[in-house]
Order: sequence, then C-alpha cells, then structure tokens
Amino acid sequence: MAPKQHASRTRRLLIGLAVLTGLGTAATALQQGGGATLPLGTTIQDFFLNGTQPNELLVEVFESDSCAACHGFYDPEQEPYEPWVASMMGQAGRDPIFWACLDVANQDVGDGGDLCLRCHAPGAWLDGRSTPTDGSALDDQLGDFDGVTCHFCHRMVDPVADPLNNPMEDVGILAGLSTPSPTDPHTGQYVIDPEDRRRGPFDLGPNFFFHEWRESPFHRESMMCGTCHDVSNPAFDKQPDGSYVLNAVNTPHPTQAKSDTFPVERTFSEWANSDYAQRDIETDGRFGGNETAVSSCQDCHMPKTSGVAAGFGSPEFRDDLPQHFFNGGNTWVLRAVRSLYSDSVTNLSAQSVEDSIARAKNMLRSAATVQSWQDGPDIVVRVINETGHKLPTGYPEGRRMWLNVRFYDMNGQVIDERGHYDSATADLTTGDTTVFEAKLGLDDYMAAQTGLPAGESFHFVLNNTFIKDNRIPPRGYEVASFEHAGAAPVGTVFENSQHWHDTVYARPNLAVRAEVRLLYQTTSKEYIEFLQAHNDPNTNRGQIAYDQWVLHGKSAPVVMARQWVEFNNQKCAEPLEYGLAKEATAGGYPRLYGFGRPQLSVNAFRLKVEGANPNRPAAILWSTSPDNAFEHGGTRLVGTPFNRLPVFKLGGLGEATVNIPIDGSMVGTTRFYQCWFRDQGQIGMTNGLMVTFCD
Repeated sequence: MAPKQHASRTRRLLIGLAVLTGLGTAATALQQGGGATLPLGTTIQDFFLNGTQPNELLVEVFESDSCAACHGFYDPEQEPYEPWVASMMGQAGRDPIFWACLDVANQDVGDGGDLCLRCHAPGAWLDGRSTPTDGSALDDQLGDFDGVTCHFCHRMVDPVADPLNNPMEDVGILAGLSTPSPTDPHTGQYVIDPEDRRRGPFDLGPNFFFHEWRESPFHRESMMCGTCHDVSNPAFDKQPDGSYVLNAVNTPHPTQAKSDTFPVERTFSEWANSDYAQRDIETDGRFGGNETAVSSCQDCHMPKTSGVAAGFGSPEFRDDLPQHFFNGGNTWVLRAVRSLYSDSVTNLSAQSVEDSIARAKNMLRSAATVQSWQDGPDIVVRVINETGHKLPTGYPEGRRMWLNVRFYDMNGQVIDERGHYDSATADLTTGDTTVFEAKLGLDDYMAAQTGLPAGESFHFVLNNTFIKDNRIPPRGYEVASFEHAGAAPVGTVFENSQHWHDTVYARPNLAVRAEVRLLYQTTSKEYIEFLQAHNDPNTNRGQIAYDQWVLHGKSAPVVMARQWVEFNNQKCAEPLEYGLAKEATAGGYPRLYGFGRPQLSVNAFRLKVEGANPNRPAAILWSTSPDNAFEHGGTRLVGTPFNRLPVFKLGGLGEATVNIPIDGSMVGTTRFYQCWFRDQGQIGMTNGLMVTFCD
C-alpha cells in the first residue's frame, strides 16, 4: 500500500478561538426530566453508512490551498477558488452555528456528531480525524476546517456503475469498496477515488500534465449534490405505520435506504420529484449565467459563464464554465466567520464576503414570484415557488419565510400590519400571517426515550416526527411521490402540480392600499436562543454562535419580493402556467397561456395555444382542481371530473385562440385549463393554466 500524502501549511488560528474549533472536551451527560439520561447510549456504529470509509484512501484529501495557486487569484468572476472559499461550502468547517449544533448533537446521543462531521469536514472524516465526534481531533494544518474542499468534490466517484461513460477506473473502485456501493446516496454516503485522480466535467486533452485528471459526467449530475443534500438520521428505522423508532444500539441501520431512515433534509429528493428533474425549464435567466433554461442543481448554484478555469498553464477558454458560487440563502454567517478567524486562515476578504452575500440575496429574490390582488373586502397574496425544490428548503431549524402586509390610510400612515418583525428584538408575530417553515419534534415514543416533552423540538438528532411543513413544493409536485420521498407537507394541503400558496387577508377599515413583502430569515431568535441555552460550558460554542448572531444584525430578514395593492382599483390574479407539456411528435413543446384579464367587467379573456400539431382538432379541458397524472404518454394537469369546451381546429402553425366568456357565477372562482389535440395518432398535451376570475 502506498504511503499517505498530504500538503502541509503554516497557519495560525486566532488566539482564544481554539475552543470554537473543537479543543474542548466532550460534554457530560445531561439529566432530563422523566428519569431518562442524555446522551442516549448510541455509538458510532449507529451512524455507520455505506461508501468510502475512514482510512481507506491511498492519498488523503488535500487542503484547498493546494488548488489555489492555479485556480485562484486571477478573476473572481471566472476562477473557482475565490467564489468557493467565500461560500458556505468553503467555510462549512468554521460555521459557528454548525459547531453549536454539533455540541447539542453530542449531548443528545452518543457519537451523534459523526452524522454532522462527515459532510462538514469530509477530508478529516475520511482520514480518521472525526473521532472523537466533538471535532477536537480536526487539524487546521491539514485543512480540516476548509469544509467541502476542491480536492474532495473532484475526487468523488459516481456510485452507480456506468462503464461506458464513467472513467475506466470506476469499475474497480466500486468493486473494491468494503461496503455495498450507495447507488441512491444520502447523508454523506460518498465514494472517493483512493488515488489522486481529479475529476471534472471537461476533457482536458492529451497534453494536460499538471495533475492526473478524468472526465466525469457525474460532476454534471444533481445526484452528486444529493450525496450531502438529502440528510437522514440512520439511528431511526421507519415502521409500517409511518412512525420512526430507534434501532438496536451499536448496530448500523438495517437497510441504510433513505426511505427507511428519518428525513431531516430532502432537498435533492424534492428536486428529483420536480419538473426540473424532467427537462430544462425556461426561466429567462432568473438564476444567472449564460443559460436561461435550467434543470440541475449545478445550473442554478453554479451558473455558467465564459472564461477560464485556471490562471496558469494556457488554460482553455470555455463558454460553459461553471462558476463556483454555491450560493443559497445564508446572509450573515460568513461575516461571523471573518469575525472569528483571521483572513490569513480563511482566505476571505471583506469584498469576497460581501460579494457572496449579495449573490445570496439575489438568489433569494429570484426564488419566488409574489402576486397580490383585491378580492371583494379582502386581498389575496400568492407566493409562487420558482425553484427546483421546496421554498424554503435545506436544514430546517431556524429557517423561515413569511408574508408581511402593511395597510395604509389615505394619509400614508400604517394603520395595521400582519407578520410584524421587530428588528430590535428579532421577534416575529406569527399568528396573523403565513410563515413558511418546517418544524420537527418528538412523538410520545421519543419523549419516553429521552425524558423530553413531546412536541416541537430543536434537538435534531432526537427528532423523529414533523410537526409542521408548509414549505411550498416545486413545479411538478405530486402528492404520492413526495410522500414516498419523506418530503410530504404536514399540517397543510398542496394539490398535485401546485407550486404556489395563497393567503387571504381582511382589509381594515380606512385602508386604501397595502404593501406586501415576502421575507426570509436564515436563523430565528428561537433557534439561536436554543443553541445558547444548550451551550456546552466546556466549549462555549452555543454562546459564541449567539454572540455572533447579535453582532451581525440578528440574521436580519431579506426582502425576497414586494408588491403594492391599491384598493378600489380591481386587479385580477395573473394567469399562472404550471406543469410540463408533452413533447410534440415533430419536436418542441406546445404552450397554453392567457391573454387579457379574466375580469367580468371587461369580459375579453382568451386562451392561446401555440406549437401544437397544425390543422388538427383540439379541445380545452378544464377543472376546478389541478392534477399530475400520467396519461397518453404525457401528464393530465386538470383534475377529475373535468369539463370540455367545444372542439376547434388548430391553424397552420399549430396555433389557436379560444374565447372564455365570463359570467357572474365565475367571479371569485379558479379554473385549471389544458389543451389536448390530435398529434399523428397520439394525444398531444400543453402545459396547464390556472385562471382566477374577478369582477
């Protein structure tokens, strides 16, 4: 066996911050009410998962500095290094919220921190430095705090054997694993090339000699991201009644399948069951980059630009160069990292952090569309999810999105407000508005096991049930598939194909207009105070996280969208296209959309069909509910029973206009439309269209 290798570096952490980076001792057991003692008696075997195991690499994962010389310091708009290092992936091992949460995990279950470290410090985990699971063995000199590093991602191997497309070595790598290959990976079930063969989406050509390389289609696939962005707790096993109970102690999960383990996060599964996983969706450049139509995780979180991937060695110019932005919705933790560590340690700068936060805010503004309109004495606010996963998604604890509505009188004074947020105290009024969030907790079974009360809980490694999940599904949402993936809504109902949510607000007397805002917050007051209260005095990480939260504005909410509603100036809801059209036999996707206002007083609303089969009969189907049902090789997007408008003939370009007369009985109702047509012996189908009628 070849000796392990690593690149060394000389760095100095800020004096006094060693406690944050894991030099404290493990927490002692905490006595809880009900006679149960925490941590529970689990061992690291309870969190064992298939894939490459610690100490199995022949060449360890290098620190990120070893890549920076060629891939950094020349143009932050093109280079991979600076945008990556100023992302939460690049600082995943220094995130103070992560460290505080790690302490709670270890206080709650024995060796629970292993569940966190394998994705936040994968290089250290693979080299055996994730034990003890409080992170005290992590070594900054080996780059352990750099998080999800270049060398780690670019040595990932497709766990699904594909000898025709993947590098030739992969067959042997998968066959040589000490565990079965995780073909549906989650929770850090990664497979890593044991040798230093760096993989990426491009063919570097026969003359490239700077390091070993392999062209890897896997690095274009969303499954790669799903390795760590579907997170399960393998200490739990799903029961026939849908509940979750603890496995036998010191025993790996019996199947390790994500469908049998408790679902903490399901971002990848949400995407995999969305329209975005089916084909490119035209977003008109909403998520940036050279390509306006997007599909994969990489398309949105690594938007493509024109440029070069390296500043050394005559690199090739590309028009599809992925930018290593990795932005999500976190808008304050990078500032905390700069406060806690020297820039010489993190390679951050004030400019790179602010640029990254600006990109995160822009992504939040791109994630949703808000529509609002008057409906009699009320106003209706519709939030449309434009992303490929739930909105919001990811780690659920402390993350929330909500509607704030301010009502103004004729003098411009605020006379009422719903969803008020106090920026001084960080308190949110939740009872009078819609707050989009997931709340997890303990059922009666886990309450008995832990001595903690049943109900809502931030003890994420102990939680075994969802109390609430009204986060908005993505396009293509289908009830059964989300239930199977462990991502079903809880406490609210979304119908098949529904990727929007409506909230109705009563109009106060004297109100002449309303301002509607959609806001997002990364870390709520309730969550940060939980981490502070459950602070391990040996490490002080919960207090450190709380102090940074206060110092950097208490995770100030970001305005994702804003609209004004003028009362007595009727405005109908904009017709909303949803679902995927069936591809026409001649190619292309037929489209159905609305033209004009669906308003009784105007009564000139029309449906438009484009791109269908020319000169063939067609009909408009409509229903009072949407659906997502596979029929005739496409998707029926109207619910049953449905109605059919009179048959008409498409024009020579496959186009048609259909008038929709409006009568009083239609006012205030919503209909869902789809056009079906003859397509060379088949049934052609357009997308669906939701239309809400008004006065």
